[in-house]
Amino acid sequence: MVALTLPEPAMLALLLGAGLWAGAQNALAGGGSFITLPALIAAGLDPKLANITSTMALFPGQITTGIAGRRLVAGAERLSFKALATIALAGGVAGAALLNATPTRVFAAMVPWLVLLATLVFAWGAFGPKKSLAKPPPPAWVTVLTQSLIALYSGFFGGGAGILTMASLTIAGLPVRNAGGTKNVLVSLSNTTAAILFALTGNVAWVHALVVGIGAMAGGYVGARALAVVPELALKVAVILIGLGLTVGLFVTA
Repeated sequence: MVALTLPEPAMLALLLGAGLWAGAQNALAGGGSFITLPALIAAGLDPKLANITSTMALFPGQITTGIAGRRLVAGAERLSFKALATIALAGGVAGAALLNATPTRVFAAMVPWLVLLATLVFAWGAFGPKKSLAKPPPPAWVTVLTQSLIALYSGFFGGGAGILTMASLTIAGLPVRNAGGTKNVLVSLSNTTAAILFALTGNVAWVHALVVGIGAMAGGYVGARALAVVPELALKVAVILIGLGLTVGLFVTA
């Protein structure tokens, strides 16, 4: 994806608009990083720095979402919430450390595949078959393994991590509403620890993150208010189309 040559006010408007859209998208259906990542790349950031800056910009909104739904938080079958939270924290740090250690050129080559994976995961979560409640939950070690891999992925890239977490928790026996609330907290924990590590290493485009973050917080508020009236199906289809378009664009310009 090629950086846009725009006057600074227009570029700031682009980033603010992307943040608004991403915040509303996350509140309504998820997939906000599909909006912020291409906007930050278009603003001149390389894919690795754009991914880090997107995480930094969006995590405050994820924290507030997690706090808002904290009453629904629960542990999985034979696995306490404290254990799940510990896995999320550790995985977020490990994923962020892995991203920091990955050369920019290597990560840039990975990004189209990561976006494609995230798009397919989102499509599966939105339209794929739902878990049968008749099936018994897997052993606790299976949930530990899957949540560890998801937390690592969340700290490294993050697109689709919420869908993966939701699927893992429902398979582990949590009711859908509890799985949704628990998922929001776990993803926010992974991304918060990743954001702290990114901040400590200084590998963040702070002005870009601030502008996108302001937009995302405002968009999240608007999205939460609009939740009852905006068609969820249209939002899910939009996320998938954006993800596919972004994937094609990244492959073409790689």
